[in-house]
Amino acid sequence: MNLEEYFKRISFRGSLDKLDLETLKSVHRHHILSVPFENLGIHCGERIVMDLEVIFNKIVRNNRGGWCLENNYLFGWVLREMGFDTTTLGSRVFNSILNEFGPYDSHLINKVVIDGKAYLADVSFGVSSQIREPLELISGKDQLQEAGVFRVIDQGDKWVLEKTGREPHVLNPERANISLVNRNQTKMIYCFTLVPREVDHFRDVSHKLQTDPASLFTNKSILSLQTPTGFKALIGWTYSEVTYKPEEGVDVMDMREVTDDEIEEILREQFNLKLQNKLKPVSNKAWYTL
Repeated sequence: MNLEEYFKRISFRGSLDKLDLETLKSVHRHHILSVPFENLGIHCGERIVMDLEVIFNKIVRNNRGGWCLENNYLFGWVLREMGFDTTTLGSRVFNSILNEFGPYDSHLINKVVIDGKAYLADVSFGVSSQIREPLELISGKDQLQEAGVFRVIDQGDKWVLEKTGREPHVLNPERANISLVNRNQTKMIYCFTLVPREVDHFRDVSHKLQTDPASLFTNKSILSLQTPTGFKALIGWTYSEVTYKPEEGVDVMDMREVTDDEIEEILREQFNLKLQNKLKPVSNKAWYTL
């Protein structure tokens, strides 16, 4: 494993002379524009493991994406190799159906300290909840990004990440009311504490998320990639291209259903992915929105 291969994978050609915020922002942005958030391994006969070399080979050398336990684990290693003061944290994702945070840390994130200031780095949540750049850990501060306004709020026993977005404008009338369309402009994303975590903290979680029949990830095949103007996603058989229009106060959503025969072409042409095994899309009912 080496940084040069990783930087080539994310097309990062910036200067590494300074371990400053601008460098962190640039590497973070390049990652989310190059590496998809995806759990497709679960739906094409693969096992996802918390092994850094396996993850490096998968994402960097085999041009795949990964879910947060892979992407953010890799990203934390990258930041440490670069010399950044980086700490692994765990977070609990908000369940909009139950209206509560999950019972255990299912989402891995990183805290980075630069010149005495702490930042939240997260390159793997996907869709409209994906931050483009690290967020400063200042409670209640509005931090404007392409997807909307993000805030981290210190509630004493935990921090909460929330986002205020825009109204969805669905181009396809027959798709306007499907469950993937989020109608809540302000939503909680996850909560976390500043307790450092080792990778072992996530091993059982990783197994549970890819085997539990009640898990979001066994109930939906999820693939999304950020673009300069929004993101694209393949959730089950629903392919979406979302364009942020902040000047109009809307997110434009172009959505369509695809057939099994189109899946490989979409993976290749829209996400630059080639799977070793055939993907079996899944889209059971689950709390998930774009």
